Amino acid sequence: MEKTKADPHYGWDNEYGSHNAQVPAFKAGRFLVSNGEFLAFVEAGGYQADEYWQQEGRGWREFARAEHPTFWLRDGKGWRLRLMTEEVAMPWDWPVEVNYHEAKAFCNWKTAVSGEPVRLPTEDEWYRLYHVAGLTEVGDAPAAGNLHLDHFASSCPVNRFAQGELFDVVGNVWQWTETPIYPFDGFEVHPIYDDFTTPTFDERHNLIKGGSWISCGNESLRSSRYAFRRHFFQHAGFRYVQAEEIKPVPASHYETDKLLAEYAEFHYGDEYFGVPNFPSALAQIARDATGSGAKARALDLGCATGRATFELARHYERVTGIDFSARFINLGVQLAQQGSLRYTLVEEGELVSYKTRNLADLGLQEVRERVEFFQGDACNLKSQFSGYDLILAANLIDRLYDPAKFLRTIHERLNVGGVLLIASPYTWLEEHTPRADWLGGFKKDGESFTTLDGLERILGGHFERIGEPREVPFVIRETRRKYQHSLAEVTLWRRVR
Repeated sequence: MEKTKADPHYGWDNEYGSHNAQVPAFKAGRFLVSNGEFLAFVEAGGYQADEYWQQEGRGWREFARAEHPTFWLRDGKGWRLRLMTEEVAMPWDWPVEVNYHEAKAFCNWKTAVSGEPVRLPTEDEWYRLYHVAGLTEVGDAPAAGNLHLDHFASSCPVNRFAQGELFDVVGNVWQWTETPIYPFDGFEVHPIYDDFTTPTFDERHNLIKGGSWISCGNESLRSSRYAFRRHFFQHAGFRYVQAEEIKPVPASHYETDKLLAEYAEFHYGDEYFGVPNFPSALAQIARDATGSGAKARALDLGCATGRATFELARHYERVTGIDFSARFINLGVQLAQQGSLRYTLVEEGELVSYKTRNLADLGLQEVRERVEFFQGDACNLKSQFSGYDLILAANLIDRLYDPAKFLRTIHERLNVGGVLLIASPYTWLEEHTPRADWLGGFKKDGESFTTLDGLERILGGHFERIGEPREVPFVIRETRRKYQHSLAEVTLWRRVR
């Protein structure tokens, strides 16, 4: 699926970009589920059986006190159907109109009674149905389905419009899918309607496909992507498929926590004022210090959102990222699992911009199987974290509650001959480290005692310093017009004993 801005038809922002997927074989019902077919579920007590309903669906059912589809009306011992402007005798061969919860419960019931795995189709599977049906976009001629108001001003029998071997792949009613809406690769928020799609990227809005009898314009296009809360009604019904469990779609959530978003941009975002990416620069320094050729294991301590962890995996067979913050770690885990990360950046006040970062675009897609992330305390690491050829500690030591303890024991985690890289702006603050435990940055015996002095005093028993310290700049973006520009002193230490 791909739609570019050169497409002559109007589109919403979520329709643009590209998406490729391998769709395993599946069986699909020829028809949309009709009122008559759905009646069996109602008469079997499906609305009362909790086992067919997901937790969210049960909450809706109990709130709405639903015992049957909303537009069905009891008429003595029979049923009538409420349309847009009138009530009519129940047309049993018309598609049932329900919300996602009802459609999902029906599929679960169908699975139980048939013994086959029945569910709603995914968006990708719907595109396969569209292709197999040989459909084309609506043009000047009447649509090849109950679409575009070209035939009726209501639904019609589910066997009225054949499209290949299937019926109503498009038209009659919208069709619920299993897919929560998510952005395609290359998604960009349109500046004119920047609040159209992004509020639905919450994994609670499912896509509906195919259009209904009243769908015109953009709604009638193959590329249209409309998503609604699962309890909504939108002239929507469903078709079911027989297929195994589905692979989750990429997470659509945009991280809005300001600190997490700032660090996501710091690690994976743009370069500002000509300053190279800081984690990437440190990983390169570490690789240069340890020489060419593949190395076994590296540890990225204080890894934050994990860019250096991925970068080191270009050179190391296995890289472990550890950070005290589970919130930071979760972003690294998400990238390793899904290959993409989405977050918002503050522009000014309440205005934000939307960012998507992919490992593939950074040339890191192939290394994600070689990284792992853990939450941990650098001053109290578990014994399993040892035997490394490189340990990178970036912007860490001046955030520890006991940096001396960390330095006195770090050699136990490193192989003899291995390299320790320490980078820090030495921003000693009592909110992180008690004043008595600072490594430097104060007067000692009347002389200035720097953090480098403190490092040499503690590390000298097991390490020798490699070369002279160097300064590496980094920039953290806070808003469109406010940035932190800092210099970290980088020192390299080789374990000798």
